[in-house]
Amino acid sequence: MEKYWKETKYTKLFDVVNHIFLITFTIMMLYPLWDQFVISITDTSYQTIGSAFLWPEKVTLDAYKELFSDTKMLRGLGVSVLRVVVGTASTLFCTGLLAYVTTIKQFKGRTFLRRVYIFTMYFSGGLIPFYLLMISLKLNNTFWIYILPGLCSAYYMLLIASYIQNIPASLFEAARIDGCHELGIYVRLVLPICKPVFAAIAVYLAVGHWNSWFDVLIYNPSGAWDTLQVYLRRILLEAEAFSRIQNVSQAEAAARAISGENLKAATTMAVTVPILIVYPFFQKYFISGITIGAVKE
Repeated sequence: MEKYWKETKYTKLFDVVNHIFLITFTIMMLYPLWDQFVISITDTSYQTIGSAFLWPEKVTLDAYKELFSDTKMLRGLGVSVLRVVVGTASTLFCTGLLAYVTTIKQFKGRTFLRRVYIFTMYFSGGLIPFYLLMISLKLNNTFWIYILPGLCSAYYMLLIASYIQNIPASLFEAARIDGCHELGIYVRLVLPICKPVFAAIAVYLAVGHWNSWFDVLIYNPSGAWDTLQVYLRRILLEAEAFSRIQNVSQAEAAARAISGENLKAATTMAVTVPILIVYPFFQKYFISGITIGAVKE
């Protein structure tokens, strides 16, 4: 009885400490986002450099109005959304198809194919050869530079393949006996059954495409396919340049062209919030998908 009481006491103490830690950690994670939101809707006359914000002094939506009145910014938003949708869907389909091919026991080259893709995980040609390849293929200054190079991922291929291997082989054999071809098996059987792992990978792919900006700078020098993140980077650089202006008259002139900290914060919110909204819809699949291979029957 005494031992049980001690275990109960320590268990309650652990629960209390654990809750305090998790609540503190959650506040630490959410506060920077809240701070940026408050700055984005606070009038510039009430802002002081380096100050922290818990609540807006004077609410204004001028930053958002200026942000979304910019046609280039709206075009960048459209390109980012298009890149996320097309890039995520195409990579999932092609990588999943590759993973399925490497699990077909009747395919003699599946082991060699898997080893080739695993080799690319450890060794690559580097940035310069890859850049020269994209130039030779004339993919620069096109939308497809964001899509085609990442159609097949070796790492995600291994994750999906390990999930497919847990599916009873008799299910595929029955489909073949009924006359279903391999592509039909992939579309009608593999895709619905492997929905958890596909959803988990979709979260990673969507976040990667949404946050990507370095490849835009390298492969899109014309600016025809600039994404929203590139415009955010420009605003950050302009805000930094604005802070270095010493002359008052120049600062006033620059203030009319650069909205300042509230515009920067508004852009940050515009980039961050959409991907945060998407995540809850994939959460139940994400939790089950990331446990692939943890338990095998």
